[in-house]
Amino acid sequence: MKRLVLASTSPRRKELLNLILQLWPQQIFECVSPDIDETQCENETPKQLVERLAIEKAKAGLSLVDDENTVVIGSDTIVVIEDKVLGKPKDATDAKAILSRLSGACHQVMTAVALVTAQEVLACCVTTQVQFTELSDTDIEAYVASGEPMDKAGAYGIQGIGGTFVEQISGSHSAVIGLPMAETQALLKQILK
Repeated sequence: MKRLVLASTSPRRKELLNLILQLWPQQIFECVSPDIDETQCENETPKQLVERLAIEKAKAGLSLVDDENTVVIGSDTIVVIEDKVLGKPKDATDAKAILSRLSGACHQVMTAVALVTAQEVLACCVTTQVQFTELSDTDIEAYVASGEPMDKAGAYGIQGIGGTFVEQISGSHSAVIGLPMAETQALLKQILK
């Protein structure tokens, strides 16, 4: 049996991977926390960025475990509006500006997942359309005061309080949380065969 490593300490990604692995009862996983530069390169599209980051996280995770029999899962999620990537907020003021921009608008959440071994790299990207409700200044102030937006791409978490702002979603709900379950399952079937 291959050793499975998640190159993330995100509680949300761990929870989603645990759900996926319910279909693989013998398979367990461990977590590592790779550190990579997440700066967008010049002329890099949002899709290219998120795929590169997922692959780099997985490769960095593989270098931390240095085991021939290991499969490392890397994932990255970005929020995109009008082709501009909205990262994690730098501070409360930035969080408020991001949420104001998302208010009443449709944006894309792109999540890439990569599975890497010493011999192989498999990756895919899932794009989900998310429509936000109109947010009042009071909504934004209260949400930022909750602290939830501070460590999340696009300054919101759909699985938490931020889900109250989501009017409509078209695509993968699990990808918006941080790990596209169907696509991750398909990649695992290919690499763990």
